[in-house]
This record gives sequence, structure tokens and C-alpha cells, in this order.
Amino acid sequence: MTAQTGEQTYEHGQPACAGILLINLGTPAAPTARDVRRYLGEFLWDPRLVEMPRPLWWLLLHGVILRIRPARSARKYQSIWTADGSPLLAISQRQVDALAERLHPLCQGPVQVAMGMRYGQPSVAAALQRLQAAGARRLLILPLYPQYSATTTASAFDAVAAELRQWRWLPELRMIGHYHDHPAYIGAVVDSIRDAWGQDKPGERLLFSFHGLPKRHLLAGDPYHCECQKTARLVAEQLGLTPGQWAVSFQSRFGRAEWLQPYTSQLLRAWAEAGVRNVDVICPGFAADCLETLEEIALENRQVFLAAGGERYRYIAALNDDPRHMAALAELIMSHGGGWPEFAADFDPAAAADRQASRTRALAMGAER
Repeated sequence: MTAQTGEQTYEHGQPACAGILLINLGTPAAPTARDVRRYLGEFLWDPRLVEMPRPLWWLLLHGVILRIRPARSARKYQSIWTADGSPLLAISQRQVDALAERLHPLCQGPVQVAMGMRYGQPSVAAALQRLQAAGARRLLILPLYPQYSATTTASAFDAVAAELRQWRWLPELRMIGHYHDHPAYIGAVVDSIRDAWGQDKPGERLLFSFHGLPKRHLLAGDPYHCECQKTARLVAEQLGLTPGQWAVSFQSRFGRAEWLQPYTSQLLRAWAEAGVRNVDVICPGFAADCLETLEEIALENRQVFLAAGGERYRYIAALNDDPRHMAALAELIMSHGGGWPEFAADFDPAAAADRQASRTRALAMGAER
């Protein structure tokens, strides 16, 4: 007999492993209006992202937004595109490689790491299928969103669930919901700021800019706003900053509804007009640099601040594949994988002999593979 798990043919005696699935938001395949339109069409159709009646939103999305926004966004992507393609995709691959290398000596059994993008490629479904083919019988999901939101973390779970609904043999499943206050993550952010300050003295103000959300999400109970505030507070405390030396703001506002405030661009303009001349800006909610950091924060908002009278503006890069970031993620994974054989001290390497014996018995009873 032949058992099927999704599209993957199951082979008796296949070695099992733990699969680590990293998930980030995504990127268009190329900085062209056509590719950006395809990406935005998938991104903006997610009901977790836009909570409107579907027929009305379809008309707005296809009748207005996707006719105007792709060309404008494509020009922004072109300003940050590199020889390696999308910065987010290139950084994400380095994160996968660095994390796999870091986990290898820590784990007692085989572990596979894959990256899936919630929108665009490589998709969450494709990443899960690669882990399935590698024999992942235990699956740990790590959405790279330190602060939980239904628009990001819950949407990532939706994509995982949509793929797993097609699998015959489901793996054991765990998911890391957030890590906004994890000591290793906070420490990595603190160290990145200190590194920047070691190259040049601190600015007069440090701004923590997080991706915005409509205010109604906060009122409906989404913890994102509170977790952003806690992240910034913990980092500021470790840096020894006084309340007047730092602030939290929210960027990437879209549409006419009220979003979480203060808005990043408005706060930077107000600071410059009030006489603040030097600022540092960091985006702790982004695990990898992308359009929202490299173009919106590092370029657009720099011009906003300087045009309003500011003199020095420094964007402090995302944690990306910095070794301290990878160490923090590895610590998260090891703690959440507790109890699984790959992470247990008593993992039995002799299990291969048991697998072969099981395969022999299955073939004798009529299995084809």
C-alpha cells in the first residue's frame, strides 16, 4: 500500500526530523508594476489585513487601488533593489542559513529550517512541502513578527493551516506567537543601537518606529500596540534613556481611517520644527530590512526631518542576520522545542536501525515504498 501526505508520497522508514518554519511578510518578484500588482493583489486581499465586506473591498481593490498603487510602489522598490534582488528575500535566505548553522550543534537530532513568505514567493505552502519532503514530523512555526498582531502572526497561522488541511498525516505543531519582551531579543536590539552609537555619538532623540495599524484593531483587543510600547520601554531602560530622550511612533499608514498614533513622519517633522537637530530611528518590529525600512524610513522620512530643519538623521538597521539576532531566535526555538526528541538530551541516534526494521516489516506486509 502507498500512503499519501499531501502531494508527497510517504516512504516507510523515512528518517524523521523537526522542521522550523520561519515566516515573513513577503516581497514582489521584481520591482515592476506587473509584479508589484500581483503581490499587492494577494497582500491586500487577506481578510486579516483589511476587515471590510468582501464585495465592497473587491471593487475598491480592483477598481481603484490596483490601478494606481502598483506603479508608484514599483518605483519605491526600484530605489532599494540590489544585485541580489529583493533585500528582504536575500536577508531571509541568509537568516535561514545562519540559523540552521547555529541550531546544528545545539540540537540532539536532525532539524531542518525553511523560510516561507506570507505573500509572494517562496510561499508558506512551498516551504511546508519542502519540510514535509525532508521528513518533518514535528513542526515549529516562527513568524518573524516580534509583536503579535492578527494582521501578521494570525495571518501567518492561516497560511499554515490552509496548507496543512491538504495533508493526510499532520505533524505535531507548535507556534511562537510573539517575542516582544524576550530578553535575548531585547538584548540584540540594545546591542545594535550601542553599535551605532559607538560609530558616532547618540542623537538627541531615539525614535522607535513600528508598522502602523488602524486604531480599531487596538479597540478590538489586538495586543500589538501594547507590545510595541513594551519593547521600546525595555530597550530604553537598558540604554539608560530618560523619557524625554525617546518615543514610539507608527509608520506605513494606508487609507483614510485613523491609525495608531503618533505617525512617524508627523513626529519627526514636529521634532525638527521644535529645534531637535539630531535623531536616530530604529524599527524593532522588522526582523529584516525591507521596503518599509530601507525606503520609507531611511529615505523618505530622512527628507521629512531634514526639510523641516533637522541636521543629522540616522537609520539604525534591522537585526537581519546579525549573530546576536540569530542567537536570540535559536534560544526561542530551543525553548519552544522542549520535549521533542530533536531537542531532548536523551535523543537516541540508534533510531535509524528501528526505522529500517519498521520499513522491512512494512514491505513484507505489502507496502510499495
